[in-house]
Amino acid sequence: MDPAELTGTVLRTVRSAAVGEFGAPAPARVVVERPRPGGCGDYATNAALQLAHAAGCDPLDVAVLLRDRLAAQPGIAAVTVTGPGFLNITLRTDRDPVEDALSAGALYGHGDFLGGSPVRLVADGHPRALVLADSLRRLLRAAGASLVQQGEPGEHAEVVPVRAVASPSDLFPLFSPDALRWAFLRAPARQRPRLTPELLLLREANPLFRIQYAHSRTAALARAAADLRIDALDDAPGAHPRRPVRHTRSDGVLRAAIGELPAVVETAARRRAPDRLARHLDVLAGALLGAEAAHPALPSGDEEPTAVHRARLRQAAAAGVALRNGLGLLGIRAPEYV
Repeated sequence: MDPAELTGTVLRTVRSAAVGEFGAPAPARVVVERPRPGGCGDYATNAALQLAHAAGCDPLDVAVLLRDRLAAQPGIAAVTVTGPGFLNITLRTDRDPVEDALSAGALYGHGDFLGGSPVRLVADGHPRALVLADSLRRLLRAAGASLVQQGEPGEHAEVVPVRAVASPSDLFPLFSPDALRWAFLRAPARQRPRLTPELLLLREANPLFRIQYAHSRTAALARAAADLRIDALDDAPGAHPRRPVRHTRSDGVLRAAIGELPAVVETAARRRAPDRLARHLDVLAGALLGAEAAHPALPSGDEEPTAVHRARLRQAAAAGVALRNGLGLLGIRAPEYV
């Protein structure tokens, strides 16, 4: 179930409850989005609060009723009520994010989410607005939108003005092009970017360095695996038996972060918010480095490579695909050596 299908399912459920249970007017639309910090599940909605307001009922009572109805829908694994009546929804999935990323390669995270919708971006001349517009073009194309360039016919195109809070240009020469782009895109457009000395550090305290280092680490693991003749990415029949591998908690966190990339790209494109993708890449890099620190992907000493090593090498390679594609959508390098 994709976000559009889930939104339709939530809206139909709310409308059915409004008419059948409460005799109240149904909301014209509902908002389904990624959970806020501290939330749970794959998506969250305030639809119960909307319906409770219209029906004059206790929001928690409405949320419990909607929870039970939504949990019975195909494609939904669980629904949790949080706070005053928010619904947090976990989707069912039989897909393997590692295999999805490896099979899609450079197209992982791309899709037809926006269905060819024509969009014309109009940026002011400030460097930050131009960088923001460039990243938005990449995101919108990745999400399936049709970009209408200045001077091209496009009377039905959505015109998106690209403006951003600027920062003093006298600081720009202090930072590399990647660092400037990261600062411009990491902060929401309505906030001033943080051009701080931390962006000059070649250590993990610098989030951009951490992300680029994590990508280089996946490349280093691939080189080391090749030197050890571990064929973790060879899909030839019999190259490596695919036995079920029990994943640790750190593996699960990493696999979840890999699997969330397509939804994050879609949300960033729909909301015109590259900062959402930038934040997710930081989460993904932390998950990769945490998983590798907890359970190294390579055998040590005279240890023979096992199915677990191969599974973790594939996992690291998939994380590399997600990091590389995400950085590309921001217009930032994904180096193989740091």
